[in-house]
Amino acid sequence: MYKCESCDYSSSKWFGRCPGCGEWNTFSEEVVEEYRKEESPLLFKLPEIDIKEEERIKSGISEFDSVLGGGIVLGSLVLIGGDPGIGKSTLLLQASGELAKEHKVLYVSGEESASQIKIRADRLNTSSEGLYISSYNNITHILDQIEKIDVKVIVIDSIQAIYHPSLPSAPGTVSQIKVCTSFLSGIAKKRNIPIFIVGHVTKEGSIAGPKLLEHMVDTVLYFEGDKNHIFRILRAYKNRFGSTNEIGVFLMEEKGLSEVKNPSLAFLSERPKGASGSVVSCTIEGSRPILIEIQALATPTIYGMARRDTLGVNYNRILLLLAVLEKRMGYNLSTYDLFVNIAGGIGSSEPAIDLGICSAIVSSFKEKPIDEKIALVGEVGLSGEIRGISNVEKRIEEALKLGFSSCFLPKSNLDKIKEKQIELIGVSNIKETFSVLFP
Repeated sequence: MYKCESCDYSSSKWFGRCPGCGEWNTFSEEVVEEYRKEESPLLFKLPEIDIKEEERIKSGISEFDSVLGGGIVLGSLVLIGGDPGIGKSTLLLQASGELAKEHKVLYVSGEESASQIKIRADRLNTSSEGLYISSYNNITHILDQIEKIDVKVIVIDSIQAIYHPSLPSAPGTVSQIKVCTSFLSGIAKKRNIPIFIVGHVTKEGSIAGPKLLEHMVDTVLYFEGDKNHIFRILRAYKNRFGSTNEIGVFLMEEKGLSEVKNPSLAFLSERPKGASGSVVSCTIEGSRPILIEIQALATPTIYGMARRDTLGVNYNRILLLLAVLEKRMGYNLSTYDLFVNIAGGIGSSEPAIDLGICSAIVSSFKEKPIDEKIALVGEVGLSGEIRGISNVEKRIEEALKLGFSSCFLPKSNLDKIKEKQIELIGVSNIKETFSVLFP
């Protein structure tokens, strides 16, 4: 059979253009096995099934463990994706080095030779007797190596470079990726060995290969960040053994990735003093509150149509908030170019930072800086009202920890807070907020 690598459309003959998705030159040959009748599996009644808490091992990198849900689950299959050069291989090599201090780890690279990995490991100061390197890309050799050295953890870098000899197609095709992932899943489940797989991404940002690949694994992690920024975010998009809301924050340095224990302090460390258009808000990533600096720049446009550029925030959300400011507050922003950015390379789409975004825009528009010790949280509605948000106490504690003296928040949240160690200003609409900020 021939299958499309983009949409998995199958046909008995080759097409230059896929009838399913319209993409060109995406058909590759795949061997289809005949159905064989097997014995019926045993059935279990749900109350009679015995369960035990999954056993986890620590990777030695706490930010990595927290994203996985508290550690590496034995027998799990974890897929890590991200842009080229973002740090996927660096993270896994560092984690392998830490794990190899107590367990035997097999690092399989189909893209680099053993000497190249050794050079990178020396640069990262990663060296351990329990770390074994293999540069063979034939996946069947893994079984032989497992038997020889009693491996406890396996890293595959990357799944697009590995092939199964039973298939005639080239590495990286749909059939090879599916068969190799299924093969690795069988090893992980039968031998109770956790396996990490690196996956290349397409230009759209999704993992290359069929979408089925993400369904076959237990956990899908994406390594995010801009190569021009030093911060990297590890985020879980699927996790059968933990929450998908947790993130890990890392700093890319000369000797590899280092953990950022206090992201709020890191993101605010270079905040300018006395500058208009700079506001601090607080977003929640999983169970972790993170203070972020929202920057806005409003300048008179020299063209017929005003520009709207964003980085780290949702573009459509900015258009909505601009409409609210124009309609409810009467600000003529249609003749101003507007640029909104979250400093540090982090992104947030949480509505709780709406009040911070609006305040930053007006601050730049009026050329009036906002006090550096003020934090603003709250969702802005279409009528200009400030709506209640979740986890408000966590946000206030984080602001207090970093020395903020006051916090603007929705009035509906103010009554639910018992201890007030920081000045809390409850506001019900943006007009009330701006009358205090810009008297």
